Amino acid sequence: MSIVTAAPAGHASDARRAPYIVGIGGTLRPHSTSETALRHALATAERLGASTEMITAQSLNFPIYDPENPASDDIAAHLLTAVRRADGLIIASPGYHGNVSGLIKNAMDYLQGLASDRTPYAHNRAVGCIVTAAGWQAGAATLTALRSTVHALRGWPTPLGVVINSASKPFDRDGAVSDLKVGAQLTTVGEQVHAFASSYSQVV
Repeated sequence: MSIVTAAPAGHASDARRAPYIVGIGGTLRPHSTSETALRHALATAERLGASTEMITAQSLNFPIYDPENPASDDIAAHLLTAVRRADGLIIASPGYHGNVSGLIKNAMDYLQGLASDRTPYAHNRAVGCIVTAAGWQAGAATLTALRSTVHALRGWPTPLGVVINSASKPFDRDGAVSDLKVGAQLTTVGEQVHAFASSYSQVV
């Protein structure tokens, strides 16, 4: 798990508190394109004043979710706690055969552990969606699938969802943006999640 900024201990009574935004995603390969894209979007939200946390794929390598074994939620306790407290989310997944990776989908399945919460799943929260794939067709199909899953979890996908063609090498070896269009899109996603999360944090 890579923590960008420590999260607040809980929702403060002060309506002006900084929104807490959680980034989820990447692959088991460190510094993957999807993880790098997620870091850039989350960094924008942080620059705007959000408190952020990033949960990378290394911390999402759970066993397959078993709905008949609720105790398995304990394995994903940190993920559930982070999402429960979040005012907004940013999710980044590689596109595998036209869909989100099994690892990311499995992590989202574990959010069933929030079903009985007062605000279940990602209810009413903005969710930025980012997909990376080695080609446009797989990326577009995966973005649709990711947004559909977010809807099923009662979240609101932000107006802009980003598809990145990893074959175009949008980042350099140090992780800096080398494709200005991609950089602008990731900035917009971070801005949109921050804007909606700021409104959410003032009413909960």
